[in-house]
Amino acid sequence: MNLTFEDLLSTGAHFGHLTRKWNPNFQQYILMVKNGIHIINLEETLKELRKAVEYVQSITSEGGDILFVGTKKNAKNIVQEEADKCTMHYVVERWLGGTLTNYSTIRKSIKRLQLLEKESSPLYENATKKEILSLEREMIRLQDLHRGIKDMKGLPDAIFVVDTNQESIAVDEAKVLNIPVIAIVDTNSNPKLIDYPIPANDDSIRAVKLIVSEISKAICESKSMAYPDGEVSFEQAIPEEEDEISNSTDIDDNSDTTGTDGKEIEELVVDSTEED
Repeated sequence: MNLTFEDLLSTGAHFGHLTRKWNPNFQQYILMVKNGIHIINLEETLKELRKAVEYVQSITSEGGDILFVGTKKNAKNIVQEEADKCTMHYVVERWLGGTLTNYSTIRKSIKRLQLLEKESSPLYENATKKEILSLEREMIRLQDLHRGIKDMKGLPDAIFVVDTNQESIAVDEAKVLNIPVIAIVDTNSNPKLIDYPIPANDDSIRAVKLIVSEISKAICESKSMAYPDGEVSFEQAIPEEEDEISNSTDIDDNSDTTGTDGKEIEELVVDSTEED
């Protein structure tokens, strides 16, 4: 893994939520409080990411599957792109309850979709124009729902989640079935519910992109695949107004975060390490 502390720092992965929104179980990953915002210890992020990468590679090197899950607006495109690069399945639209725990029913729905996608399907025989339009609308709806898992042959060996609060149903279903969960967890999340938590800012597009791509690269490496080149840079891919490196929606108007610059945070991490 070639990811460095500076790489994470440059993406704003260290910014957590306001202190009043924290989850006490996240304490071990918090470095300090700055202007009412928890700052995540990126040394811990690197350590936990290495563990996650090693675990993912141990699964995929044996032919196992990882299901990528990320339905929030600022993550869904990244999750789909990176899952495609490493040929893994993904869920980026609404998580359907029972996707894991009631997988047999989901498979029936997918078979229905595959039947609708065949032009020679008996469903279209002797159907009126109105009935054909209705079937086409059903096909489009199912394509949206099952995009990313249509070709999944069975339950995944593990799931990789962006934002465990947003994807709480997916996490719960995985726990019921004893499917290991790897996840990016923010300061408002409970890392104890996750088998391989990666503490980081899950609202930063850059941080999510960096971490998800590292998981994707690890899978490609374990499968002796080349990680696809031609990747668009952060600056080109993300409009300036959308490039939020902190949980800006949670910052009060009176909260001044201008003093929390990268150099200062890096120095604080070094100082705290020396004290230990």
